[in-house]
Amino acid sequence: MTDNAIAHWVDGKPFAGTSDKTAPVTNPATGQVTGQVALATVEDARAVIDSAAAAFPAWRDTSLAKRTAIIFKFRELLNAKKGELAEIITAEHGKVLSDALGEISRGQEVVEFACGIPHLLKGGFTENASTKVDIYSIRQPLGPVGIISPFNFPAMVPMWFFPIAIAAGNTVVLKPSEKDPTASLWIAKLWEEAGLPPGVFNVLQGDKVSVDELLENKAIKSISFVGSTPIAQYVYSTGTANGKRVQALGGAKNHAIVLPDADLDLAADAMVNAGFGSAGERCMAISALVAVGNIADELVAKIVERTTPLVTGDGTKGADMGPLVTKAHRDKVASYVDAGEADGATIVVDGRGVKADGGENGFWLGPTLIDHVKTDMSIYTDEIFGPVLSVVRVDTYEEALELINSNQYGNGTAIFTNDGGAARRFQNEVEVGMIGINVPIPVPMAYYSFGGWKNSLFGDTHAHGMEGVHFFTRGKAVTSRWLDPSHGGIDLGFPENN
Repeated sequence: MTDNAIAHWVDGKPFAGTSDKTAPVTNPATGQVTGQVALATVEDARAVIDSAAAAFPAWRDTSLAKRTAIIFKFRELLNAKKGELAEIITAEHGKVLSDALGEISRGQEVVEFACGIPHLLKGGFTENASTKVDIYSIRQPLGPVGIISPFNFPAMVPMWFFPIAIAAGNTVVLKPSEKDPTASLWIAKLWEEAGLPPGVFNVLQGDKVSVDELLENKAIKSISFVGSTPIAQYVYSTGTANGKRVQALGGAKNHAIVLPDADLDLAADAMVNAGFGSAGERCMAISALVAVGNIADELVAKIVERTTPLVTGDGTKGADMGPLVTKAHRDKVASYVDAGEADGATIVVDGRGVKADGGENGFWLGPTLIDHVKTDMSIYTDEIFGPVLSVVRVDTYEEALELINSNQYGNGTAIFTNDGGAARRFQNEVEVGMIGINVPIPVPMAYYSFGGWKNSLFGDTHAHGMEGVHFFTRGKAVTSRWLDPSHGGIDLGFPENN
């Protein structure tokens, strides 16, 4: 491999693999190729998986006290060095540094949640359920688990899964996106510094070859996936057909309803933040603003007022919004804007010709606001995954609710109102997994669980929180009877956990 090669991570060290195939990694702000990531062969993928399988028995049998100490150490190291990770994310994904730091902080919440794993794994106990018979429950790890992560959150999304998986006693194979793979290696090195034994956390670079081996290899006991809905469907069907637990989080088309009584300044701020943050490359981004009643003109004007001053540019130089992740993705998003214009929608703010504060070959598309969008237009029906906010005008709350409930996706949604009754009715009636009330991006805290409904989730278990703990463990019920008591020796020292 070349000097700028981005390798796998196996047994606590880099692993070049045997493949001569690579894929370019670019800086989206300049268009410059900064590295070549390895694309694993089947044999390479099996070597990484075998490492996780070999490390599992010893890690499973490591005490909760020792596992928790390592998780705590990882947390402290991440807090101290997160600036380094943010710079890597910005260099390969393009999001601005403040957004990259925010991503890490949200992932760190799951690390902190996992620090409480001794409490989270506690079972139940019933004494004398029958005469001199006790019954108790325990939860045990699954084994080696696979995580397939998307490009838009190279740190946060893996951290939705691996802290809990590792804390519960599993070993991990992380397959990051080939578009921004370096963050995964930085995390692997941090685990090594925290004292995690070799083979417990591994990184498998690659493309579909790597994904398919994770889905089919019998050593892998579960798959956690985040990405587009077609791929999520494939991951779920293939993984379950091979006997694995699968949680596959798919796509989204998130709506925000703004009612006539809402604070329109608050709503306008929220639409700009949720529509254009991270260049719209968020599965929880608001892409459809549903304006109810006669407020649309005023609300659109307020959004324009806030959008016009935004600076699109290099995320390391103080810009408000960075580039899109690749040129191909930038062109795809722009093609949706072209189609919306051709279909008769009104381009209010046009990001296609943005003058960016960055390299002339960067993958630039500025914030784009499109009004008078109809529900049969591709700009409304498809998940665009870019800085494009569509405005749909309706007359009533019932029409707005029907738009959301008839959509194939059910990931996130929001309502802006000062009417508590309307908000309560909405949270009860809407068919979506995560709901914001005057909150545009309702990503729950780590001790709750993340996940949508309908075609936004395949499998019945959400990410992190207690659902995450249950996903990465399986239960046993033990019935016991002891006829003869046993006695230990004398030791007056204070008992210690180790």
